[in-house]
Amino acid sequence: MASWVLHAMLKDKRILLIVGGGIAAYKSLDLIRRLRERGAVVRGVLTKAACEFVTPLSAGTLLGERAFTDLFDRQSEFDVGHIRLARDTDIVVVAPATADLMAKMAHGHANDLATAILLATDKPVLIAPAMNPRMWSHKATQRNLAQLMSDGIEIVGPNDGEMAEARESGPGRMAEPLEIVAMIEGMFARASSGKPLAGKRVLITSGPTHEPIDPVRYIANRSSGKQGHAIAAAAAQAGADVTLIAGPVNLPDPAGVRVKHVTTAQEMLSAVQAALPADVAIFAAAVADWRVAQAGDQKIKKGSGGTPALSFVENPDILATVAKPGPQRPALVIGFAAETENVIAHAKAKLASKGCDWIVANDVSPATGIMGGDSNSIHLVTTQGAEAWPSQSKADVARALIARVADALAGKRQ
Repeated sequence: MASWVLHAMLKDKRILLIVGGGIAAYKSLDLIRRLRERGAVVRGVLTKAACEFVTPLSAGTLLGERAFTDLFDRQSEFDVGHIRLARDTDIVVVAPATADLMAKMAHGHANDLATAILLATDKPVLIAPAMNPRMWSHKATQRNLAQLMSDGIEIVGPNDGEMAEARESGPGRMAEPLEIVAMIEGMFARASSGKPLAGKRVLITSGPTHEPIDPVRYIANRSSGKQGHAIAAAAAQAGADVTLIAGPVNLPDPAGVRVKHVTTAQEMLSAVQAALPADVAIFAAAVADWRVAQAGDQKIKKGSGGTPALSFVENPDILATVAKPGPQRPALVIGFAAETENVIAHAKAKLASKGCDWIVANDVSPATGIMGGDSNSIHLVTTQGAEAWPSQSKADVARALIARVADALAGKRQ
């Protein structure tokens, strides 16, 4: 993209940068420079911990004005400064977003200037997480991340790589300043394009199904629902009227989405049929192919006649059912194919056998870390061929897929 286009994208845009307390705070100084050279008006807030890594003087020198640090600053709070900072901006960027800061955001804390601003703002928020890999992978951080995503917070990074600590590597490096700039530009671009799915009804399935063996046991799979829920959130942000049929997941409901919780494949099919008609149906759920023919009314006891013999029957094929020609068939039906080998070949076969329009295929072998992880690497398979997408966060996959859906409905793509 030409440099003058980049300058035009951010020229006179008001950006409030909140710097968290991590070693990656030094990158935020370069981020300020990169934003200002593109014409943005940048204001800065440093947490108390951030001041241990970069000084208000160095940040203020690059900002061209003072950096704010204190919630009870007599020079700014006479006019409720944290509210003014929260509202007098076009976007709030948190870089680095530490595990502590993400936790405070997820739970609505407001005990310092940064968190008070984040609770008071009604503007879009982008966070760039940065922390030790074990802190990033901790269940608490992942719960907080899921909550922030469901609240509509945008995420960039973190990247894989070497940490500041000796011999530490993995996911947790803050995204580079130019990556953050590109994400900010993309958010402004999407905002300026309006709501491309306004007036459209989108139906999405997500998560696994649990098929009972007896009252305490069931058959399931490892689907987390992260990709399906991210797609639902992206569709809602694009202005669609979204219905999400969710199997058993440990995720909060996405903001602005109508959610129906189900357990079994049969319940999911019934909920899907009740949600029709729709303009678009996206089947991201990993539905169990089989169920026990006769689930036990009581818990099957060990030692009561040897190993139990289970008889299975096929579950309904939700994708094929909805993709059949008829008055309630959505204009665009998209299936998912989670494979462990011959990904493209299996996806093409599924596209033909199910009668859907697109297949989103990925390799979910254990080595990929995709099943249950935060990143995805997909192939979009249509009758025109297979298109490989780069590895990216599931939120980014969701936004890109919804953008492609909007183009297809507008007639820009087949």
